[in-house]
Amino acid sequence: MKLPADLQGALDACATAPSDPAVARRAIGMLDLTSLNGDDGDRTIEALCARALTPEGPVAAVCVWPRFVPTARKALAGTPVKIATVVNFPTGEADAAAVAAETRRAIEDGADEIDVVLPYRAFIDGARTQPMNVVKACREACGDKALLKVILESGAFPDAELLAWASRDAIAAGADFLKTSTGKTQPAATLEAAAVMLDSIYESGKPVGFKAAGGIRDAAGAAGFLALADHILGEGWATPRTFRFGASSLLDALLAELGHRTGQDAAPVPAPAGY
Repeated sequence: MKLPADLQGALDACATAPSDPAVARRAIGMLDLTSLNGDDGDRTIEALCARALTPEGPVAAVCVWPRFVPTARKALAGTPVKIATVVNFPTGEADAAAVAAETRRAIEDGADEIDVVLPYRAFIDGARTQPMNVVKACREACGDKALLKVILESGAFPDAELLAWASRDAIAAGADFLKTSTGKTQPAATLEAAAVMLDSIYESGKPVGFKAAGGIRDAAGAAGFLALADHILGEGWATPRTFRFGASSLLDALLAELGHRTGQDAAPVPAPAGY
Protein backbone atom coordinates (compact mmCIF):
# COMPACT_ATOMS: atom_id res chain seq x y z
CA MET A 1 0.00 0.00 0.00
CA LYS A 2 1.59 3.27 -1.15
CA LEU A 3 1.32 5.97 1.52
CA PRO A 4 1.48 9.76 1.36
CA ALA A 5 4.96 11.04 2.16
CA ASP A 6 4.10 12.20 5.69
CA LEU A 7 2.59 8.86 6.68
CA GLN A 8 5.44 6.96 5.08
CA GLY A 9 7.84 9.04 7.14
CA ALA A 10 5.93 8.20 10.31
CA LEU A 11 5.97 4.51 9.42
CA ASP A 12 9.71 4.56 8.68
CA ALA A 13 10.35 6.17 12.07
CA CYS A 14 8.35 3.54 13.94
CA ALA A 15 8.79 0.29 12.02
CA THR A 16 11.85 -0.76 13.98
CA ALA A 17 10.75 0.54 17.38
CA PRO A 18 12.47 -1.54 20.07
CA SER A 19 10.51 -3.83 22.33
CA ASP A 20 11.29 -3.87 26.03
CA PRO A 21 9.54 -4.93 29.24
CA ALA A 22 7.67 -1.61 29.48
CA VAL A 23 6.25 -2.09 25.99
CA ALA A 24 5.29 -5.69 26.75
CA ARG A 25 3.47 -4.71 29.95
CA ARG A 26 1.70 -1.89 28.14
CA ALA A 27 0.58 -4.20 25.34
CA ILE A 28 -0.80 -6.87 27.69
CA GLY A 29 -3.27 -4.38 29.13
CA MET A 30 -4.42 -3.52 25.59
CA LEU A 31 -4.97 -7.08 24.41
CA ASP A 32 -8.27 -8.51 23.20
CA LEU A 33 -7.42 -12.17 23.79
CA THR A 34 -9.24 -13.90 20.95
CA SER A 35 -10.56 -17.32 19.98
CA LEU A 36 -12.70 -17.47 16.85
CA ASN A 37 -12.03 -21.00 15.66
CA GLY A 38 -14.56 -23.32 14.11
CA ASP A 39 -13.97 -26.01 16.73
CA ASP A 40 -14.23 -23.77 19.81
CA GLY A 41 -16.24 -25.15 22.70
CA ASP A 42 -17.08 -24.09 26.24
CA ARG A 43 -13.85 -25.58 27.58
CA THR A 44 -11.83 -23.66 24.98
CA ILE A 45 -13.44 -20.41 26.07
CA GLU A 46 -13.05 -21.17 29.77
CA ALA A 47 -9.33 -21.78 29.19
CA LEU A 48 -9.09 -18.53 27.23
CA CYS A 49 -10.71 -16.65 30.09
CA ALA A 50 -8.30 -18.19 32.59
CA ARG A 51 -5.40 -16.94 30.45
CA ALA A 52 -6.89 -13.43 30.45
CA LEU A 53 -5.88 -12.97 34.09
CA THR A 54 -2.12 -12.86 33.61
CA PRO A 55 0.76 -12.55 36.09
CA GLU A 56 1.14 -8.99 34.78
CA GLY A 57 -2.52 -8.10 35.25
CA PRO A 58 -5.67 -8.60 33.20
CA VAL A 59 -5.97 -8.16 29.46
CA ALA A 60 -8.50 -5.61 28.21
CA ALA A 61 -11.03 -8.11 26.82
CA VAL A 62 -11.66 -11.57 25.50
CA CYS A 63 -13.20 -11.83 22.04
CA VAL A 64 -15.34 -14.90 21.30
CA TRP A 65 -18.14 -16.10 19.03
CA PRO A 66 -21.59 -14.80 20.08
CA ARG A 67 -22.71 -18.23 21.30
CA PHE A 68 -19.91 -18.23 23.87
CA VAL A 69 -20.65 -14.81 25.38
CA PRO A 70 -22.56 -16.36 28.33
CA THR A 71 -19.68 -18.78 28.95
CA ALA A 72 -17.14 -15.96 29.00
CA ARG A 73 -19.38 -13.77 31.14
CA LYS A 74 -19.67 -16.50 33.75
CA ALA A 75 -15.93 -17.31 33.68
CA LEU A 76 -14.89 -13.68 34.09
CA ALA A 77 -17.53 -12.57 36.58
CA GLY A 78 -16.05 -10.13 39.09
CA THR A 79 -13.03 -9.25 36.94
CA PRO A 80 -12.40 -6.08 34.91
CA VAL A 81 -11.99 -8.04 31.65
CA LYS A 82 -14.56 -7.01 29.03
CA ILE A 83 -16.48 -9.49 26.87
CA ALA A 84 -16.23 -8.76 23.14
CA THR A 85 -17.91 -10.62 20.32
CA VAL A 86 -18.19 -10.44 16.54
CA VAL A 87 -21.19 -9.80 14.29
CA ASN A 88 -21.53 -9.93 10.50
CA PHE A 89 -18.37 -12.02 10.76
CA PRO A 90 -16.24 -12.78 8.86
CA THR A 91 -17.70 -12.05 5.41
CA GLY A 92 -19.51 -8.79 6.15
CA GLU A 93 -22.42 -9.80 3.91
CA ALA A 94 -25.47 -9.70 6.22
CA ASP A 95 -28.02 -6.91 5.88
CA ALA A 96 -28.57 -4.13 8.39
CA ALA A 97 -31.62 -5.70 10.05
CA ALA A 98 -29.84 -9.03 10.60
CA VAL A 99 -26.75 -7.32 12.00
CA ALA A 100 -28.85 -5.23 14.39
CA ALA A 101 -30.68 -8.33 15.62
CA GLU A 102 -27.42 -10.24 16.11
CA THR A 103 -25.99 -7.28 18.01
CA ARG A 104 -28.99 -6.99 20.32
CA ARG A 105 -28.84 -10.72 21.15
CA ALA A 106 -25.15 -10.51 21.96
CA ILE A 107 -25.67 -7.56 24.29
CA GLU A 108 -28.58 -9.31 26.00
CA ASP A 109 -26.26 -12.28 26.56
CA GLY A 110 -23.69 -10.04 28.24
CA ALA A 111 -21.38 -8.64 25.55
CA ASP A 112 -19.66 -5.36 26.44
CA GLU A 113 -18.09 -4.78 23.03
CA ILE A 114 -19.24 -5.53 19.49
CA ASP A 115 -16.78 -6.01 16.61
CA VAL A 116 -18.82 -5.64 13.40
CA VAL A 117 -17.48 -6.32 9.92
CA LEU A 118 -18.07 -3.50 7.45
CA PRO A 119 -19.51 -4.80 4.17
CA TYR A 120 -16.08 -4.12 2.77
CA ARG A 121 -16.47 -5.86 -0.58
CA ALA A 122 -19.51 -3.72 -1.37
CA PHE A 123 -17.65 -0.59 -0.25
CA ILE A 124 -14.64 -1.41 -2.42
CA ASP A 125 -16.97 -2.03 -5.36
CA GLY A 126 -18.37 1.48 -5.00
CA ALA A 127 -21.36 1.16 -2.68
CA ARG A 128 -21.52 3.71 0.12
CA THR A 129 -25.04 3.83 1.56
CA GLN A 130 -25.58 0.10 2.21
CA PRO A 131 -22.27 -0.53 4.03
CA MET A 132 -22.75 2.46 6.29
CA ASN A 133 -26.38 1.54 6.94
CA VAL A 134 -25.04 -1.69 8.43
CA VAL A 135 -22.68 0.25 10.71
CA LYS A 136 -25.44 2.70 11.68
CA ALA A 137 -27.83 -0.15 12.50
CA CYS A 138 -25.18 -1.76 14.68
CA ARG A 139 -24.49 1.60 16.35
CA GLU A 140 -28.18 2.02 17.13
CA ALA A 141 -28.40 -1.52 18.50
CA CYS A 142 -25.37 -0.91 20.73
CA GLY A 143 -26.71 2.38 22.07
CA ASP A 144 -24.79 3.23 25.19
CA LYS A 145 -24.66 -0.41 26.30
CA ALA A 146 -21.73 -1.63 24.21
CA LEU A 147 -18.58 -0.32 22.56
CA LEU A 148 -18.66 -0.54 18.75
CA LYS A 149 -15.54 -1.59 16.83
CA VAL A 150 -15.86 -1.50 13.03
CA ILE A 151 -13.69 -4.03 11.16
CA LEU A 152 -12.62 -2.58 7.81
CA GLU A 153 -10.70 -5.64 6.56
CA SER A 154 -7.90 -3.30 5.56
CA GLY A 155 -5.92 -5.95 3.66
CA ALA A 156 -8.66 -6.12 1.02
CA PHE A 157 -8.38 -2.42 0.15
CA PRO A 158 -6.43 -1.65 -3.04
CA ASP A 159 -5.06 1.71 -1.95
CA ALA A 160 -4.62 4.08 0.98
CA GLU A 161 -7.10 6.64 -0.33
CA LEU A 162 -10.02 4.19 -0.35
CA LEU A 163 -9.09 2.87 3.10
CA ALA A 164 -9.02 6.42 4.44
CA TRP A 165 -12.46 7.03 2.90
CA ALA A 166 -13.86 3.93 4.61
CA SER A 167 -12.26 5.02 7.88
CA ARG A 168 -13.84 8.47 7.70
CA ASP A 169 -17.25 7.05 6.79
CA ALA A 170 -17.14 4.50 9.62
CA ILE A 171 -16.29 7.24 12.11
CA ALA A 172 -19.17 9.35 10.81
CA ALA A 173 -21.50 6.34 11.14
CA GLY A 174 -20.71 6.01 14.85
CA ALA A 175 -17.67 3.77 15.27
CA ASP A 176 -16.04 3.88 18.70
CA PHE A 177 -13.02 2.01 17.28
CA LEU A 178 -11.62 1.29 13.85
CA LYS A 179 -10.26 -2.25 13.56
CA THR A 180 -7.97 -3.47 10.81
CA SER A 181 -8.97 -7.05 10.15
CA THR A 182 -11.01 -10.15 10.83
CA GLY A 183 -7.83 -12.23 10.92
CA LYS A 184 -9.47 -14.53 8.37
CA THR A 185 -7.92 -12.91 5.28
CA GLN A 186 -4.40 -11.92 4.27
CA PRO A 187 -2.78 -9.55 4.71
CA ALA A 188 -4.18 -8.86 8.17
CA ALA A 189 -2.90 -5.96 10.29
CA THR A 190 -0.09 -3.98 8.68
CA LEU A 191 1.69 -0.82 9.73
CA GLU A 192 0.72 0.78 6.41
CA ALA A 193 -2.98 0.28 7.07
CA ALA A 194 -2.56 1.35 10.69
CA ALA A 195 -0.95 4.61 9.58
CA VAL A 196 -3.91 5.42 7.32
CA MET A 197 -6.50 4.55 9.95
CA LEU A 198 -4.72 6.34 12.81
CA ASP A 199 -4.33 9.43 10.61
CA SER A 200 -8.07 9.33 9.83
CA ILE A 201 -8.80 9.21 13.56
CA TYR A 202 -6.47 12.16 14.13
CA GLU A 203 -8.09 14.18 11.33
CA SER A 204 -11.59 13.45 12.65
CA GLY A 205 -10.87 15.07 16.00
CA LYS A 206 -13.22 12.52 17.58
CA PRO A 207 -12.52 10.18 20.52
CA VAL A 208 -12.24 7.09 18.34
CA GLY A 209 -9.93 4.19 19.17
CA PHE A 210 -7.91 1.81 17.01
CA LYS A 211 -7.52 -1.98 17.05
CA ALA A 212 -4.79 -3.86 15.20
CA ALA A 213 -5.93 -7.44 14.67
CA GLY A 214 -4.41 -10.44 12.95
CA GLY A 215 -0.83 -11.51 12.41
CA ILE A 216 0.79 -9.70 15.36
CA ARG A 217 2.67 -12.47 17.10
CA ASP A 218 5.57 -10.98 19.06
CA ALA A 219 6.60 -8.05 21.22
CA ALA A 220 8.58 -6.45 18.41
CA GLY A 221 5.50 -6.40 16.19
CA ALA A 222 3.40 -4.85 18.95
CA ALA A 223 6.07 -2.22 19.59
CA GLY A 224 5.81 -0.93 16.02
CA PHE A 225 2.05 -0.37 16.24
CA LEU A 226 2.31 1.35 19.61
CA ALA A 227 5.11 3.60 18.39
CA LEU A 228 3.03 4.55 15.33
CA ALA A 229 0.06 5.46 17.52
CA ASP A 230 2.33 7.56 19.75
CA HIS A 231 3.80 9.30 16.69
CA ILE A 232 0.48 10.16 15.01
CA LEU A 233 -1.82 10.76 17.98
CA GLY A 234 0.66 11.72 20.66
CA GLU A 235 2.40 10.14 23.61
CA GLY A 236 -0.11 8.80 26.10
CA TRP A 237 -3.01 8.56 23.63
CA ALA A 238 -2.83 4.79 23.38
CA THR A 239 -4.45 3.22 26.44
CA PRO A 240 -6.86 0.28 26.77
CA ARG A 241 -9.66 2.80 26.25
CA THR A 242 -8.29 3.85 22.84
CA PHE A 243 -6.00 1.08 21.56
CA ARG A 244 -6.30 -2.70 21.32
CA PHE A 245 -4.47 -5.65 19.87
CA GLY A 246 -6.65 -8.50 18.62
CA ALA A 247 -4.63 -11.71 18.92
CA SER A 248 -4.46 -15.20 20.34
CA SER A 249 -0.74 -16.03 20.31
CA LEU A 250 0.61 -12.57 21.19
CA LEU A 251 -0.01 -12.95 24.92
CA ASP A 252 2.49 -15.81 25.34
CA ALA A 253 5.14 -13.81 23.46
CA LEU A 254 4.60 -10.77 25.68
CA LEU A 255 4.74 -12.84 28.86
CA ALA A 256 7.90 -14.56 27.65
CA GLU A 257 9.43 -11.13 27.04
CA LEU A 258 8.79 -10.47 30.74
CA GLY A 259 10.36 -13.75 31.84
CA HIS A 260 7.20 -15.74 32.54
CA ARG A 261 6.72 -19.36 31.64
CA THR A 262 4.04 -19.89 29.02
CA GLY A 263 2.11 -22.72 27.43
CA GLN A 264 2.19 -26.11 29.13
CA ASP A 265 5.04 -25.02 31.41
CA ALA A 266 3.04 -22.19 32.94
CA ALA A 267 1.61 -22.55 36.41
CA PRO A 268 -2.05 -21.59 36.93
CA VAL A 269 -2.46 -17.90 37.77
CA PRO A 270 -4.84 -17.09 40.62
CA ALA A 271 -7.12 -14.10 40.15
CA PRO A 272 -5.56 -11.02 41.79
CA ALA A 273 -7.08 -9.94 45.07
CA GLY A 274 -10.17 -7.80 44.72
CA TYR A 275 -11.51 -9.39 41.52
